[in-house]
Amino acid sequence: MENNKKPDAENLLQVCDIYKSFGDNAVLKGMTLSLASGEVLSLIGGNGAGKSTLMKIIMGIYTHDSGKVIVNGKEMTAGKTTEALSSGVYMVPQEPLLFPNMTVEENILIGFTKPQSELHKELVDTMKKIGWNLELNRKANTLSIAEQQLVELLRGLLRHAKILILDEPTSALTFKEVESLFKVVKDLKAQGIGIIYITHRLDEVFEISTDVGIMRDGRITLMGKIEEFTKAALVKGLLPDATDQQEIVNKNTVDYSKDPVLELKNYSGYGFKDISLKVYPGEILGVAGVVGAGRTEMAQTIFGMDKVLGGKVYLDGNDITGLSTQKVMKAGVNYVSEDRHADGIFKISSVAYNITSGVLSESFMGKVFLNQKKEKSLTQQYIDDFRIKVTGQEQEVGSLSGGNQQKVVIGHALATNPKLIILDEPTRGIDAGARTDVYNIIKGLSKKGLAVLLISSDMEEIIELSDRAVTIHQGRLNCEFDRADINQENLTKASFGVIGKEKES
Repeated sequence: MENNKKPDAENLLQVCDIYKSFGDNAVLKGMTLSLASGEVLSLIGGNGAGKSTLMKIIMGIYTHDSGKVIVNGKEMTAGKTTEALSSGVYMVPQEPLLFPNMTVEENILIGFTKPQSELHKELVDTMKKIGWNLELNRKANTLSIAEQQLVELLRGLLRHAKILILDEPTSALTFKEVESLFKVVKDLKAQGIGIIYITHRLDEVFEISTDVGIMRDGRITLMGKIEEFTKAALVKGLLPDATDQQEIVNKNTVDYSKDPVLELKNYSGYGFKDISLKVYPGEILGVAGVVGAGRTEMAQTIFGMDKVLGGKVYLDGNDITGLSTQKVMKAGVNYVSEDRHADGIFKISSVAYNITSGVLSESFMGKVFLNQKKEKSLTQQYIDDFRIKVTGQEQEVGSLSGGNQQKVVIGHALATNPKLIILDEPTRGIDAGARTDVYNIIKGLSKKGLAVLLISSDMEEIIELSDRAVTIHQGRLNCEFDRADINQENLTKASFGVIGKEKES
């Protein structure tokens, strides 16, 4: 069961020794695979393994540093999306990319040259065949994430792609929509379409795949026909080699006899259900899981960004269920988003404004004017404590490195003096040096008694920082681990649902 899918002229797609780095970060390290007519190749691997980067290279969205992508015997020009599309390659991305003010039909049919009436009939017939019901005249900005995903899938189906790439296509779909999608995949396979299917859900791999490959650290480490594998064998393949594993000891001491700072009781919202957990003073509770598990949705709902569908959330014993973000912050919770550019920083504003903007309406305001002395004092405190590299407090945050931007975002959250801070992927997209600084910041927070809810897709991050850890699988909390049991094997198995509570039907 080695990497035995070698490129040859009979394949629809050949990926030959692809390397790709972003700065000093090597993401792909000699990727080689192939896809033949009628094959469904499922690619699995932890977050950060390089799966999405590879797919974007095949689609011509990214250029590669070296290697070749060959479609139907012709080498593709690096970074030419139009060439990939014209050659019959289509990718349904993990995150839908729709024009918000256009209708569903306009989004699906954009770029076609056929007569509109002919295209409309083909679209309606396709939807009828697969049993999906979308109102074609609805604006895209009114669609749910699941509906946006269906639009992306229909785009691909109407383009009659010979090579279809599906990147986490079921992460936001209902059970019935998933069933419909699997029927479509099986029909396409019978028609000779080659499909690359990226997923974290192992049951799906065995449901529709002809072949399966495991990606780890930018390489294919295991590949073969699906019948050669068991679920246990795939999980084992996802684990790092013993020589790569380091035993990390967190010496933080948490007093679990105290009352919890945060308590969730049967908490439910969009993307998660019946979550019960507690976070104690000075504790770092790690929350592990794969993309689409419901971790971010849970955090955003606690923070008042999404609607609560059931259960309760308590802060220091006080019910804060369903409060607005402003009231949740006032109660003592703050949240650092996984996307600092969209939700965390004002790129064209100063470092000082970004750090203090969350408290400008409180003690920093006089009757009329901002107390600039207090603003400068607090800003300088975080610049010094977090080692933020700036030319001055008035430097625009957008001009800082990613790591320094992240430190500003964390400073912004802490300036409100929270009792609990939720950190969602706090080291995503930052370099190793900045990562160490952020780790030290997080450890320092817990030593001061702050409760930390740490959401991370990086297993090593969870291992290094957490006093306890839980895993969320398909929207439900399925495992909890004490410090001694937090390791790569347990976290990986639980994140993929191999161990833990059985999922309810």
